[in-house]
Formats: sequence, C-alpha cells, structure tokens
Amino acid sequence: MKQLKINECFLSIQGESTFAGLPCVFLRLSGCPLSCSWCDTEYAKDEGEYLSFDRIVKKLLSFDVDRIEVTGGEPLAQEPTLELLQSLCDRGLAVLLETSGALDISQVDPRVHVIMDIKCPGSGMTGRMHWSNLKSLLPHHEVKFVCQDRQDYEFARKIIKDNDLSNKVTVLFSTVTGRLAPKDLVAWVLEDRLRARFQLQMHKYIWPPDQRGV
Repeated sequence: MKQLKINECFLSIQGESTFAGLPCVFLRLSGCPLSCSWCDTEYAKDEGEYLSFDRIVKKLLSFDVDRIEVTGGEPLAQEPTLELLQSLCDRGLAVLLETSGALDISQVDPRVHVIMDIKCPGSGMTGRMHWSNLKSLLPHHEVKFVCQDRQDYEFARKIIKDNDLSNKVTVLFSTVTGRLAPKDLVAWVLEDRLRARFQLQMHKYIWPPDQRGV
C-alpha cells in the first residue's frame, strides 16, 4: 500500500505565487534534505504520520476545493509523491507543487504547476541546487528567489539573465522576513527593470507569522 509521511493538511488561501489570495488546500509532507538558514517550516523535517494514498486523497477531497498545493519540507524527497501528483491531476484538480529546486523535477507530471525555489547564497544551500531543473521548466511553471540582502539579489539577477528566465516562466521575488526590507528589494527590481513579480507572504500578515495550519 502506497504511503506518504504527512506533516499537516489544511485549508487556507494561497499566500504566494500567481495564485495568491485564492482558496487552496495545503498538503505539507514531512522531510527535507536541506537546511536553509531562514527556514520557516523546521517542524516539517521530522514531525508527521504515514498515511495511505486513499486516506490522503479522501482528506484532500473533503475540503471541497479544487486547488491543491503539495509542499513541505521537500515533497519530492518522498518518491511516491510523483504518483500522488499524477493521481490528483487525473481527478481534474488544479495541482501546485512547491519545491526547493534541489531535487529533479523532470519526472513531475506536466499538468502540475511547479513553483520552484532557486536558492540564493543567503540560504546556505546554493550548492545543493539541481541546476538541470532549469531545462525542465515549462511555461506555466514559476521560479522563486528569496533574498536576504543585496548579494542574494545580484545572484538572482544574474541567474535570470544567464538563463533568460523572464521569457520562459514567471519569476517571483520575496524577502526573508526580518532580514531585508521589502521596499529595498522592490527598489532594486524597479531600478533594473526586471520582468519579475514581487510578492509578500500574505498569510504572515493575516495570521501570526509563526502560526501553523494557515
């Protein structure tokens, strides 16, 4: 029987990406091979329980919302995730996958809306990036740069330029909470006329920043 280790499952609004503000069911999987310096979901690394696919799908459908995001942790760290994503797509659901960029996305069902981090130096995890993922991106995918300082921004700007990302996918920028003022990052993006979308983590303004299940 196929199983996945689940950290939490809840209904909220999408706080980031081009889907920001829309109702969404979140399935947070346990486990992550990375240790980002600014990680805000450390609790997802170990906490969780194993559930069968049938129980997972039943729980997701019980919310009666047709938009599902599979997140983590790092959801691709569990091999059965690929099959779950395909199964959810087969049910006609809008399926989002939030992934760190450290694991191969080439086998993800092409119907899935991938939202992939590109780890900046401030995360301490740039060396763990699976760079060939840039060749697996599809037009409906999104890439996200989380910046904590000017060095991170300059790194992101170079990656965007060298890989022509703005002409291939939606590019997202956000700040590490408490380490970089949003107005500074916005100023840099505007100064350089980057074709990118700035975003705030909406859920952290609606609920306390450390509250789970929102």
